[in-house]
Amino acid sequence: MITHLVFFRLKDTSPGSLERTKSVLEGLRGKVPDLLSLEVGVNIVEQSRAYDLALITKFPHLAALDAYQVHPEHLKVVAHMGEVLREPSVSVDFES
Repeated sequence: MITHLVFFRLKDTSPGSLERTKSVLEGLRGKVPDLLSLEVGVNIVEQSRAYDLALITKFPHLAALDAYQVHPEHLKVVAHMGEVLREPSVSVDFES
């Protein structure tokens, strides 16, 4: 099992903006083969080191994660994120 974590800092952190981007990320559910689970969390504790949103996805194997990266639905999300991000996202991928 591969877990893919991504953390985002947005230009606009108003509740409406956070919910719109959360909805865009959640829109990947059911559209990408081998995307076993998807969870999006909005940060609730303000700290200078905190990120605004977290994306947690799970895939059965590394090849599925690789396919996700170039899937057309994921690329639509990447385009949206390019418009709303304040700085590049950070990610961690691990096997369990």
